[in-house]
Amino acid sequence: MSYKQTAAEVLKYVGGNENVSHLEHCSTRLRFSLNDNSKANVDQLKKIPGVMAVKMNAQCQVVIGNEVVEVYDEVKKLLVTNEGATNANSQHKPKQKQKIGSVILDFVVGIFQPLVPAIAGGGILKSLLLLLSVMGVMDPAGQTYQILNMIGDAPLYFLPLLVAVTTANKLKVNSLVALSAVGALVLPNMAAMIGEGAQLFSFNIENIAYTYQVFPAILTILFYAQVEKLFTKISPKPIRIFFVPMISLLITVPIALLILGPIGFTFGQGLSAVILAIFDKVGWIAVALLATVLPLMVATGMHKAMVPYAVTTMSELGKEILYLPASLAHNLAESGACFAVAIRTKDKVLKSTAISAGISALFGITEPALYGVTIQNKKVLSSVMIGSFVGGTFIGIAGLQAFVLVGPGLASLSMFISEELPNNIINAIIGLVISFGVAFVAAFLLGKDKSADKKVVEGPQDQVTKNHSKLESEFKSPLVGKMVNLSDVNDEVFSSKVMGDGIAIIPSKGELYAPTDGKIEMIFETNHALGLTTDQGAQILFHVGLNTVQLAGKYFEPQVKVGDEVKTGDLLLKFDLEKIKEEFDPVTIAVVTSKENYTVKVADIKQVEPKDTLMYISALGY
Repeated sequence: MSYKQTAAEVLKYVGGNENVSHLEHCSTRLRFSLNDNSKANVDQLKKIPGVMAVKMNAQCQVVIGNEVVEVYDEVKKLLVTNEGATNANSQHKPKQKQKIGSVILDFVVGIFQPLVPAIAGGGILKSLLLLLSVMGVMDPAGQTYQILNMIGDAPLYFLPLLVAVTTANKLKVNSLVALSAVGALVLPNMAAMIGEGAQLFSFNIENIAYTYQVFPAILTILFYAQVEKLFTKISPKPIRIFFVPMISLLITVPIALLILGPIGFTFGQGLSAVILAIFDKVGWIAVALLATVLPLMVATGMHKAMVPYAVTTMSELGKEILYLPASLAHNLAESGACFAVAIRTKDKVLKSTAISAGISALFGITEPALYGVTIQNKKVLSSVMIGSFVGGTFIGIAGLQAFVLVGPGLASLSMFISEELPNNIINAIIGLVISFGVAFVAAFLLGKDKSADKKVVEGPQDQVTKNHSKLESEFKSPLVGKMVNLSDVNDEVFSSKVMGDGIAIIPSKGELYAPTDGKIEMIFETNHALGLTTDQGAQILFHVGLNTVQLAGKYFEPQVKVGDEVKTGDLLLKFDLEKIKEEFDPVTIAVVTSKENYTVKVADIKQVEPKDTLMYISALGY
């Protein structure tokens, strides 16, 4: 499928043009802010060729992988093409009410995420110049070096202006007027006047250098947005084109100089002081623990909440001592585990995926490794966490410091070069080797192939039972009812087995039971679907009825919550079968979604109940 086709499909299943309020991308994901999250069809999004995974939280995150930029460009073209219709349609549709925490997270990430490429590009340029200087290739006193160094410094120096643009874009106000408002704070003549002592309306202006600052710009544009909207609403249309910008600047800039700027500056200074104080107390422990949990944070997209902290710290201190050092340990642990899997596994598809993902992680991009390999198998995930912890411990004790905001990896090691700390780059290399090596050895040993009889059995239950091997785990019936072929289910997502192989049962009783020991990983917000990870690492999706998401939770009563450990036979869900049958097909699906690492053998039984063994789930290559 071409990038254009993928983009069209993605846009269709996030709810169409009119449902998209904001779009951005990171290294592997399209990040949609939607007017109504319920309109996004997650199941269909996951089916699109080229989509690796979909995460719904504050944003709808569609994981694409290394081709994310190409798909993003095509989506943007479609959004631009339909911009007029989109705006017209969205004006008459109420936005979905969201939790305040989700709104704040979406706002903060929307401001800071677009800043990373510029900051990273300039930072890497400066670190490479420093490397050339240390090697004696360039003279740091020469004008060529100094000019190139100033080019690299420009993104951080003018960070308030970049923040003004991203904040204005997020708030949907005039970005050029917003840029002008913040630009007034960093004018050289303005800075010189304030430095000598200046007053505005008889009030003293605090002497603050606003270059390299983040929070003064954010507060200024938040205020400006309200002023612009107010005067756009009340000003006469013939003069609006100049009157609104003029009045907005006239009101916003003085308020920023007298009030908002000092507040933002003080907040930034306080945040940096708190971070340093915490690091002084538990520095290496914090790095080690953060590195250990980063696989889980990245998998859920919550690591992006660290970006505002990292940007702020880099602008305030010129270095970062927690998130980026921990990321180095995690990224290389992902790479080491993937290469170990590639060596040990006999599955050709998994081997190819692991090699590709291992290379990406080696260079700082971990999502392909996480979604393609790590979270598919508990042993691999454990190996990554072990490698991250050991490597993070060394990095924390060594006090590694990062000087560029970019994903740490082999190609970006220059981010750890410092004239004042000559051993910093050496510690980074040692931490890299430790993280990679420990994760590689752990995954190599924990993921060692075991001999097993993998003959596919199709026949009565006693024949399945007779032939199962040690690698196979029993899957009891989750329901009382009649089992039917999965391929006969009237839903092509399940019948085509694109979600994974498994079973389908027409229930005769409204109770869903645990078919095996495991942990509840997900309960869909409408309670009609649950996710369970077995003790052997297989991921099971239960889906009660077809299209029952439309019931919005009515008739469903979960008996467990996310994180619960369950045993075979435990009651997971109660549902009003008769009410559901009045409106929908009640057939219930149970499929193994981690299909890359597991195969299933289905018994030939018609009438089933919880004591019956319906499947054996077999690990591939482990």
